[in-house]
Amino acid sequence: MAELLVIAGQREGELRPSSLEAIAAARGVKQAGDTLAVVLIAADPQALVGALSVEGVDEVIAIKASDDFQPDLTEAVITALVAARKPALIATAHGVDAWSFAPAAAVKLGCGLATDVQALRLEDGALVATRAGYAEKVLVDLDFPGKATVLLTIRTNVFEPAAGSGAPKVTAMAAPAADIATTHEGWKPPADAGGIDIPGSEFILSIGRGVGDESNVEQFLELAGGMGATLGCSRPIADNGWLPKARQVGQSGQLAANCKLYIAMGVSRSVQHQWGMKHVENIVAVNTDPEASIFSIARYGIVGDMFEIAEELQNHF
Repeated sequence: MAELLVIAGQREGELRPSSLEAIAAARGVKQAGDTLAVVLIAADPQALVGALSVEGVDEVIAIKASDDFQPDLTEAVITALVAARKPALIATAHGVDAWSFAPAAAVKLGCGLATDVQALRLEDGALVATRAGYAEKVLVDLDFPGKATVLLTIRTNVFEPAAGSGAPKVTAMAAPAADIATTHEGWKPPADAGGIDIPGSEFILSIGRGVGDESNVEQFLELAGGMGATLGCSRPIADNGWLPKARQVGQSGQLAANCKLYIAMGVSRSVQHQWGMKHVENIVAVNTDPEASIFSIARYGIVGDMFEIAEELQNHF
């Protein structure tokens, strides 16, 4: 019998949908006799209990605090819950929030840790997490021998969000004392997707790590516009905020479902990016590395500098 914890996220009093994906991941390894509790830190946690009352959730731990995200407080909550409950698993959505508290909490507590987990299973009763490695060129299985508690951040858009109806008990928990080292200044809304339709686009020009810097992105927006293509990108570009998530092609982004021509510039072909475009019949790859794995799925390959190729193309539009 084990206890599983999920750290839910909220923004300005609204539950983040990725919390339901983290619940689904934890629920997938829940065995008979296990309990699944969801931790919610909010100004009015009771208002979000209904959204967390999904199948498999046994308890909601409600902690009244500011709606402003405070990583130090979240770390303190995890520390207190590990001491009191000794959970076998703590799961939370992978993202900017988790980056600020999960590794620190794991190091402080001596927990097992895996980030950006995209699959989870039990083998002979032991937890095994799958994540990408070597710039997402391979998938790696991780186990955690000797670790009583394992902390995982769960990749978004992989697990089907938990649904169904549940009736979890609600436990109020006082916010533990925490040395708050950050000040919340306000929220900056994400860039408007502006009608971007990666799945519906027949011609996509995508950029990857090879673009180098955010200041270089604009010229590829102009190039794509001149060519009549939709500009896409690999995950690092979206994660850095250089382009909106709506332009990301890949397992955690969009599927280039109707694409007839896909030009990949400075993309090495990670496993997760390949998921979104490997089916396209005509892939043109541009990369300075003749050994780049993108060439193994491309119909046409150009070994060259993406900026020089872009300049040549721009001269024709």
